[in-house]
Amino acid sequence: MEKLFKLKANGTSVKTEILAGITTFLAMAYILAVNPMYLGAIPGASPASIFMATAISAAIATICMAFFANYPVALASGMGLNAFFAYTVCGAMGCSYEVALTAVFIEGIIFMILSLFKFREALVNKIPSNLKLGITAGIGLFITIIALLNSQVIVASPATTVALGDLGSASVILSIVGLLIIGVLEYKKVPGGILIGIIGTWVIGIIVQLIGWAFDKNIFSTVLYPTLSWEAIKANFAAPAMFKFDFGFVVNNLASFAIITFTFLYTDIFDTVGTLIGVAQKGNLLKEDGTLPNAGGALMADAVGTVAGACLGTSTVTSYVESSAGVAAGGKTGLTALTTGVMFVIAIVFAPIFLAIPSFATTSAMLYVGLLMLSAIKKMDFEGDIADVIGGFLAVIMMPFAYSIATGIMFGIISWVILKVATGKIKDISAIMWVSFVLFGIYIATLVM
Repeated sequence: MEKLFKLKANGTSVKTEILAGITTFLAMAYILAVNPMYLGAIPGASPASIFMATAISAAIATICMAFFANYPVALASGMGLNAFFAYTVCGAMGCSYEVALTAVFIEGIIFMILSLFKFREALVNKIPSNLKLGITAGIGLFITIIALLNSQVIVASPATTVALGDLGSASVILSIVGLLIIGVLEYKKVPGGILIGIIGTWVIGIIVQLIGWAFDKNIFSTVLYPTLSWEAIKANFAAPAMFKFDFGFVVNNLASFAIITFTFLYTDIFDTVGTLIGVAQKGNLLKEDGTLPNAGGALMADAVGTVAGACLGTSTVTSYVESSAGVAAGGKTGLTALTTGVMFVIAIVFAPIFLAIPSFATTSAMLYVGLLMLSAIKKMDFEGDIADVIGGFLAVIMMPFAYSIATGIMFGIISWVILKVATGKIKDISAIMWVSFVLFGIYIATLVM
């Protein structure tokens, strides 16, 4: 362990690193319950196959991070990216599960190329800060509205478009109660607060259901506990949907496919680089000049995880900010990540439990993650350059209100470029922004023609 991870040089020990790795796993294990709910309802997928793909790809990517970069950073299918996959690409855009996986696969290949040529860091620097922050905040709101609609806290209304759901519903009440439980646990800095909140809310739901049965009343329409029959347990261990790609769609729908791929690309870039820098700052891993050592290895681990995830049948794999929980527990090296990766493998045994968790219990986790992402808005500059202000603003509001991450990015970038030209600051527009502007312009042209 000392030879592999340089424990003494980093002022840590095997015991500390293993405990930190378990802490990180507990902080992000909620994805094993949320991702099957998001992607499992898509035709061609199943909750069981998505669970397996999520766990295995997270283990692969996180173990790669351990050995490629020696960082205490864990990876898994990203929140926001899975929502874009399920609700925009396979929902609003009407694409198949296979098309979405193809876009994730190609995005991962592009990541590998960018990481090899050290172009990815430069790409991040060319995108305006307000747009980056606006996209992150917008994704937070997008996740929030999905959670509220899924749990029926918010419902459709012919009079006001949306309205408050039935406060007499046990699911609605428990969704809010779950968020409050997580809030208390996070305030007290309890390791794995989000996962504990999910399980605690689920247990309360089971108790409520048992009380309802005692009075001959079925409060929930679904069974809240894992079935113990052998056939049902075996069904929970369905193999991942391997290599379900549709390259024919790429040839016939190049413009729309390019938009899907670039949206995955943009969002994953912000997630990965932002998370790496944030976790590195918390763990004092940055150099004196602010640069991140072994950044190439860390980015390659992310790329490998994304490609592996696409091959297994899940959405984009990215670095998790919850890794900071492990760093706070003393994790400083790749042994922390290795431990987390092994925990994802062990979690496969508990598939029936994760897959039995009802939507009202996972809603609380989605709402809290939405809160964390929305907090990026406090770093936005609303008094600076008008292109930055309006571009960032449109990125924030168009994602939830148009129910599409891609639409938010599109409005943000197009408005930013137009305002830069209109205000005589055309020299501020980088090549990557011009390319993005043209791609989104072509996409809009295909919609209106």
